[in-house]
Amino acid sequence: MTTMSLPGERALDLLYEMIRIRRFEEKCVELYSAGKIRGFLHLCIGQEAVAIGVMQALTQRDAITATYREHGHALARGVPMNKIMAEMFGKASGCSRGRGGSMHLFDKARRFYGGHAIVAGGLPVAVGLGLAEQSLGQDGISVCFFGEGAAAEGEFHEALNLAALWRLPVLFVCENNGYAMGTALKRFESQTDMCRHARSYGVTSESVDGMDLAAVVNAAQRAVDGCHTGGPRFLECKTYRFRAHSMYDPELYRTSSEVEDWKRRGPIVTFSEGLRAEGFLGAQKEKEMEERVAEEIAEAIAFAEAAPLEPVEDLARDVTTPGLGEVQ
Repeated sequence: MTTMSLPGERALDLLYEMIRIRRFEEKCVELYSAGKIRGFLHLCIGQEAVAIGVMQALTQRDAITATYREHGHALARGVPMNKIMAEMFGKASGCSRGRGGSMHLFDKARRFYGGHAIVAGGLPVAVGLGLAEQSLGQDGISVCFFGEGAAAEGEFHEALNLAALWRLPVLFVCENNGYAMGTALKRFESQTDMCRHARSYGVTSESVDGMDLAAVVNAAQRAVDGCHTGGPRFLECKTYRFRAHSMYDPELYRTSSEVEDWKRRGPIVTFSEGLRAEGFLGAQKEKEMEERVAEEIAEAIAFAEAAPLEPVEDLARDVTTPGLGEVQ
């Protein structure tokens, strides 16, 4: 792990953002167990460096799609934590008005076009957003985050093919955590080299250590620069999720020793070690970071608790059009 390519203050800010995501999701586990959050809950604990690293290369003009494991992406994009927490609670004050929950965070103002519950579902949307940028002569790019399991879906190949054919400004970010739900990559893919998939469509690709924040920051900037000048780019970030696929996952497909080994080289641990070694991080600074995060999370929970549920009379809003589909 190296932080030498990142200025000290910037590196501290990025560490803070990773801690912010980690503590938010850890609190969500508690709230889920308490029945405050319901439905599905997929955590990106262990993968924080990917979301934070890639977002550093983007501008507010750029559009983003993500998977159902998207809390970290939404926070990194700037979606307010209180709005996300209210959405997790199913409240009308949530970023998706309480209708999407954990898997469908959405913020049009920040061009965050949703978590997608269908595997690979966000890739065609990202291609469409990239096509819009190109057709309108605008200078933004489209970025889609997805897992390596998406490579088994037709949308993955269709999206890469069209993006390459039309030379669209789309950045494909594969968060390769080694497991598609509960199945190891090598057990369901004959071709486990994600970059080779991209290269087969003529898309320039790069693989990077997704646990190394500085490496992700640098690789993402190269990829984004390439999208602006030479069409689509593919970035594979080799990472690992420390928690189960979802809160319903018994996690029988991997050993605890494997998980613990990855935790020892997790992004927060290793990045913090690098900052300490370079003299940028001390115990007091770490304490201040944790206190700031804890305060923000407490405020977000209070906001979500106090937020109203959607009125029953509004439940059909945006679902049906008055006069259409009515039984005669």
